[in-house]
Amino acid sequence: MPRALFIALAGAALLAPRPAAAQAAPQSPEPGHQAIEFHGLVSTSFSYKLNGPPSRTNQLRVFDYDDDDFRIDLVELVAQRPVASPGDFGFRVDFTAGAVSRVAAARGLFRDSTGEGQDIDLHQAFVSWVAPLGSGLRLDAGKFVTGLGYEVIEGYDGWNDDATHSFLFGYAIPFTHTGVRAAYGFTTALSAMLMVANGWDDVEDDNRGKTVHLQLGVTPSPRLAVYLNGIAGPEQTNDDVHFRDVADVDATWKATDHLSVGLNADWGRETNAAPLGRMAVWRGAAVYVGVAPGKSLALHARTEVFEDRDGARTGTAQTLWEFTLTPELRLGPSVVVRSDLRLDRSDRDVFESRVGPVATQPTASLNVLFHF
Repeated sequence: MPRALFIALAGAALLAPRPAAAQAAPQSPEPGHQAIEFHGLVSTSFSYKLNGPPSRTNQLRVFDYDDDDFRIDLVELVAQRPVASPGDFGFRVDFTAGAVSRVAAARGLFRDSTGEGQDIDLHQAFVSWVAPLGSGLRLDAGKFVTGLGYEVIEGYDGWNDDATHSFLFGYAIPFTHTGVRAAYGFTTALSAMLMVANGWDDVEDDNRGKTVHLQLGVTPSPRLAVYLNGIAGPEQTNDDVHFRDVADVDATWKATDHLSVGLNADWGRETNAAPLGRMAVWRGAAVYVGVAPGKSLALHARTEVFEDRDGARTGTAQTLWEFTLTPELRLGPSVVVRSDLRLDRSDRDVFESRVGPVATQPTASLNVLFHF
């Protein structure tokens, strides 16, 4: 099914009508070093697990794996020359350090052959050009974050409503890709992106096959955005035959100026990835609700279910549920303080507690973000 969706989306993008001649574009950014921008983000947090595991770790969490510990989640420094108009050349480089870098590091750069990641990472590093075709065909080459999923790895230009990340973000989709991608806006309501890359979280490819990702973006109104993604490619070491496919849907609806709703759904499979050489299948969905009564206060909620039928993604054949409540306070234009109250549950005893393996994992955390 994911391959059929991928083929259908590709056909839709190729058969889309050619846009009308573009109007005069705005002037390009200033040339040379005057157009280079510098930005940054610092994220620090404290997490506490209520059932007190002896190992002081949170199981199946993506970045917040430390229990009862103050830590630096992420330090990000960004240098970039943005592109916007046909003919523009630019680049972006994201240097990062901290606990997030250790998990998100790609194989072949700051992750060695044993699978051990480092506390530093080159999160993104790509060059860009907007080709003067129609309204402008954007081309990027290098390493960049994935286009799949509702949630993102925090950066100066965007972060999630919840301080912790969903199971879908951690286990259903990749973090980054190294390759080339092309993006084009057919109209203000329809866009497409095509990517060819080494694979999932690989700077150095581990086989001779390539991974292809197609995305269609539909924004029928300023309050509604829907993204349809299909990705397919061989991801197993020295294996060009067995494919991993994922179909991903993300939607955001801003119901009012104070209420927003989000949806993420994933369906993935991989041949020869389950016991006895069977096909592994995983799927899940998450719903996000945000209420912002004012500019400084907000309350966010997330609930999700993730089924790892064969244990290919989490290491255990199980179904996971999770609910997170996140109050948020903005202390100014550059500082965000938020707290996650979260309950994880599995149909297997996969979480550690002071009395042994259990099926639930309640945690509370405090997170502070500073960005510029």
